Amino acid sequence: MKNHNTFSVSANVSRNMREKQNKHKSAVIWITGLSGSGKSTIAHKVEEELHKLGASTFVFDGDNIRQGLSSDLTFSDNDRGEHIRRMGEAAKLMMQAGVIVLVAAISPFKKGRDFVRNLISERDFFEIYCRASLEVCESRDTKGLYKRARSGEIKNYTGVDSVYEIPNNPSLVIDTENETVEESSYKLLNFLKTRLSIKDNVIIEKND
Repeated sequence: MKNHNTFSVSANVSRNMREKQNKHKSAVIWITGLSGSGKSTIAHKVEEELHKLGASTFVFDGDNIRQGLSSDLTFSDNDRGEHIRRMGEAAKLMMQAGVIVLVAAISPFKKGRDFVRNLISERDFFEIYCRASLEVCESRDTKGLYKRARSGEIKNYTGVDSVYEIPNNPSLVIDTENETVEESSYKLLNFLKTRLSIKDNVIIEKND
């Protein structure tokens, strides 16, 4: 909700100036999928490779954000929406600072992902879907969360008693059910190289 008692202040240093200094375009890479689909692992692996290429990057991990910025929120539908809104606003600020932002979050609802897309803009927002079946994700369950959800210890857990809405038209689908971490990371890295024209330590925005 817009606060009519505050006013936007223009910065002397623009996003474009920051991008030129960083030698690359900034963007928000929103990685969505079920818990256990490999979102965080891939986000950090891709960030590592982008860092080697000289890019300015940052990973927003949904679990980490819930330990700080969203620590007051539950897993109700309304609080999930607020969690996504907060991450979207934070990611937008980082993007304006000239950073390539990788967000790894279940973000189960289309409404929430569309909100962030509209907040960021189609040009700068890339929705990446980590596709893996519930059965495969549950079989991984490295954190034991699915087991706790099945026992009733955790309520409103995505895939168990809360829905995950599959993206209709994501920028990229990664088949994390059948691909290795290396294969999935390589696919996303190549996608970003193409879309952002990444070459060694110089990243130049493509002309549309």
